[in-house]
Amino acid sequence: MRKTIRLLFLLSLIVIAMPSKGLASENLQAIIDSAGDGAVIHLENKTYEGNIVIDKPIEIIGDKKTMIKGDGTGNVISIRSPHVKLRNLIVTNSSLDRNSSEEYAAIKVYTDHNLIDSITIKHFFHGIYLSQAHHNTVQNTEITGLGKGQIANQGNGLHVYYSNDNTLKNNVIEGTRDGMFFDYANRNQISNNRISETRYGLHYMYSDHNAFEGNTFTFNTGGAAIMHSRGITLENNQFIFNYGHKSFGLLLLSAIDTVIEDNTFFLNQRGLYIDQSTNSLIKNNQIVKNQIGIELWASSNEQSFTLNKIEENTLPAVTLGGKGRNEWTVDKKGNDWGKSFPVLDLNQDGIGDQPISYQSSLYELIEDQELTYLFLKSPAVAIYEKMNQFFHKEETMFEDPFPLVKSDHPSIHWIWYVLASLMVLTVIILKGRHQLCIIFGKNGRKT
Repeated sequence: MRKTIRLLFLLSLIVIAMPSKGLASENLQAIIDSAGDGAVIHLENKTYEGNIVIDKPIEIIGDKKTMIKGDGTGNVISIRSPHVKLRNLIVTNSSLDRNSSEEYAAIKVYTDHNLIDSITIKHFFHGIYLSQAHHNTVQNTEITGLGKGQIANQGNGLHVYYSNDNTLKNNVIEGTRDGMFFDYANRNQISNNRISETRYGLHYMYSDHNAFEGNTFTFNTGGAAIMHSRGITLENNQFIFNYGHKSFGLLLLSAIDTVIEDNTFFLNQRGLYIDQSTNSLIKNNQIVKNQIGIELWASSNEQSFTLNKIEENTLPAVTLGGKGRNEWTVDKKGNDWGKSFPVLDLNQDGIGDQPISYQSSLYELIEDQELTYLFLKSPAVAIYEKMNQFFHKEETMFEDPFPLVKSDHPSIHWIWYVLASLMVLTVIILKGRHQLCIIFGKNGRKT
């Protein structure tokens, strides 16, 4: 009997002494501290305790289930040396404190020439934060926030602060406050990222000469907001189904010298929303099936629209607040306005023989009543327009002197019609009808 009791006692001591399954017995910070410059550290498929500071040029490589879990009091990983590489990790549990002077993140980078590759990030304030950090690459990350109901309580997926010449590519961001936030950040390259279910997919302040190419913004309150910035280029991006009260695909506010080319704006409340901006080139974009294709305020001047396909929007384009100095043609090439504005082309040069113009009285309602956006598809709006036609209260919203003749060949962007339909079906199947009510509300507004 005594032998049995002793055996059980020894077994219990062994169990207590053994580390819990999946929890790293090694101290990761100690491993880093003992490594030499240029070392490559391979981590196992288990959870390592954060918070850690990397202050030497090393490479850390994880496996499929390698996790670094913070203690919830600060940054999970702080990179304070250049030439650090992180690969194949799950990083979680940074501080969520919004009142600290230190804006915490799952990964915070303070240095240059680092690589962050194939990282999954969960439960954080900011996902990845570049702070005065230049020439870094962030790629192939998956950053999942707390969801739309918690937007006010969290930070951004990728936060770029006073950081220049970085490359951000092939990242997937969902459910954060803003997908990507740039503040005083210049000459960054942002490509092939997918951002959804955020406040603004892209939020941009006081940052110049950045290039955005091949990104997709869906199911955000606002697709992208470019504010107080110069020399931004947006090419081949997709702004699809960004919908809600006063929502938009792309907002330009106090933006100068912006190039917007070969993008798709589909099923947004407003495709393009331009205010207090100067010298934008809007060329060869697909602006289709939005409530308002283009909303252009008179505070914006020298906007040039050419070779765009602008059709099947509830309102093709509205100019508000008076008349600005803007052009709807470049080098005698205007825009394709679709079936709503049929034109003749007797000489077969692809340009309409007569200019087209669009008159509307809705500008007064839109300027004075914010709720007008919710009722643009209502039959009452059509009645309101007919009444004002009778009383000659309409204003010219745009005049295109050289409209393009509609091509007989189908646009390659028909695929976005199919994809958008699949998105809606996916929401119905996976999240149910209730999710559609959240997106649209009873009157078509997001709640």
